[in-house]
Amino acid sequence: MSAGAAAQDEDPGRFEIRSASVELDSGVYFLSAWMELRLSSEAREALRSGVPLTLRVDVELLHNRRFWADADEAELQQRYQLEYHALTERYVVSNLNSGDQSSFATLFAALNYLGRIEKLPLIDTALLEDDRRYDIRIRVVLDMERLPGPLRLLAFWRRDWSISSDWYRWRLGSG
Repeated sequence: MSAGAAAQDEDPGRFEIRSASVELDSGVYFLSAWMELRLSSEAREALRSGVPLTLRVDVELLHNRRFWADADEAELQQRYQLEYHALTERYVVSNLNSGDQSSFATLFAALNYLGRIEKLPLIDTALLEDDRRYDIRIRVVLDMERLPGPLRLLAFWRRDWSISSDWYRWRLGSG
């Protein structure tokens, strides 16, 4: 394989929030989001070698203030672990918050599943003040803190492991 072909096979990966919205139902705001998740070549190789990967979805509710920096009102972290089981040749996605697990035949199917959040309870309206304006923002990150020690050190220095989306932000009530 030539050096050009090897460089072409290298994929830096990419996470992107394509859309996100909230829906009010029975006094609770529920979050739905669609994310594009593509792992880097190195992350895919590590996964196939038995290294579990953790993806973290960060959601923040911000109080919009006119003359000061926005204030965090609430934060939510949703964590998912993605593993490859060589014996069954299946990809397993575990919701680390709830313990739920799902199994997939392909990495594409597992990432597609991870990229869909539907009706995640966000916040009760009783906790919000009527006269305040709020924004919501969301991002998804490959959580390097959850990697095994030696790999975490290597990942710290390698750009291929620093995969995260930009923050996706919108006004509560207009999303």
